[in-house]
Amino acid sequence: MIIMSVDFGDSRTGIAVCDKSELLASPVCVISEKDFDECIRKTAEKAKELNAQEIVVGYPKNMNNTIGERAEKCQLFAERLAEITGCPVKLWDERCTTVSAHNYLNVTNTRGKKRKAIVDAVASTIILESYLGYRKNTNM
Repeated sequence: MIIMSVDFGDSRTGIAVCDKSELLASPVCVISEKDFDECIRKTAEKAKELNAQEIVVGYPKNMNNTIGERAEKCQLFAERLAEITGCPVKLWDERCTTVSAHNYLNVTNTRGKKRKAIVDAVASTIILESYLGYRKNTNM
């Protein structure tokens, strides 16, 4: 199944997708959009373009497992995305994915504007890899 993941942000939203066999998660792009509704529309277009059969949206819970303002906004984003696409949309715990993305980019010595342009797509890929690992280990 083709699964697309989304790392929703106020200015930049990272998109990643996996292959049909769900083995390889790859970064696709970063949507630069500050308008909430327009970001949802562009994300839905990308899902259609990629033939996504399921969408996973990063869910930034607080470290103490509570739901804050950011997580509520991601919940609303996921709900609206599901309405527009007709695809199943799941929320997936994304705590520390941006930190991990920055660590990966440190290893590859990616800096400056290039780093800023891709960090959200890398974070989205980490979210998707985590979700795929869960699917594989729970025989979903």
